[in-house]
Amino acid sequence: MSKQQLAAFEATWRPRLNTYLDENLRSVSDQASLTASMRYSVLAGGKRLRPLLTLAVLTVFGKAITAANLRASAALELMHTYSLIHDDLPAMDNDRLRRGQPTNHVKFGEDIAILAGDALQPLTFQWLADSGLPAEQVTKLTLGLAQAAGAAGMVAGQVADVQGAGTRLALPALQQLHREKTGALIHYAVLAGAIQAEVVPDVQTALLAFGDAFGLAFQIYDDILDVTSTPEQLGKQTHKDAGEHKNTYPGLLGLAGAQDALHQAVTTAQTALDRAEQLSQRDLSLLASFLTYFMN
Repeated sequence: MSKQQLAAFEATWRPRLNTYLDENLRSVSDQASLTASMRYSVLAGGKRLRPLLTLAVLTVFGKAITAANLRASAALELMHTYSLIHDDLPAMDNDRLRRGQPTNHVKFGEDIAILAGDALQPLTFQWLADSGLPAEQVTKLTLGLAQAAGAAGMVAGQVADVQGAGTRLALPALQQLHREKTGALIHYAVLAGAIQAEVVPDVQTALLAFGDAFGLAFQIYDDILDVTSTPEQLGKQTHKDAGEHKNTYPGLLGLAGAQDALHQAVTTAQTALDRAEQLSQRDLSLLASFLTYFMN
């Protein structure tokens, strides 16, 4: 695993994603306040991890990235941003800081923030539909994203998170919460790359096992950072989960136990990648480099 390899890939594609999002959200609505609110959260920064994962899958399988691929990948960031806007609302996590800036509802009011999220979600599917990708791929991507984001995926995880506050979940229930709340969109990010690169089923299965383990590691790492970091380091309020009695890995297993669980998830992800590499006979080191994210 090479941090330099990941850094080089990010340096190439993150600016392109940011430029694409900027240019394509300038005249997204005839309502100026809605456009401003949508742009504010989408362009507020962020790692662009999910679309980068999709683009990395395309890259390792030798797929030249077209304008259609870029649009379909950028669409995922719209869905992710909608979820953050709604997650920050007073009725949900009531966060006032996101990526070092006031959250959307603090800046624009709850009504416009809700509507901005409402607009970003269907815009995601619009960008998939008009991307110019083959119709069969658009159908598979639309189905996969709807499943990942909806009542059996991300939203289900949000419900479990909200309703589980104050109740100590067992480890299997916490793992399920994380698979849905955070892992589902990461699973889709890998799936989207596999669909567009036309990866054969057995290799796709191994890639998705990598994506699922990566998604779990991502949430465990986020839980650990909430305990060990400052608001200045993370750009958002910390130590909030414990104060609200949310279910987290450090809360359930202790910090050392959470770090062990993180190591296990990373190992599982690497094992799945080794399997995909063996089956595909391709160099998947770029995907492995994403695991260095957890070494910071």
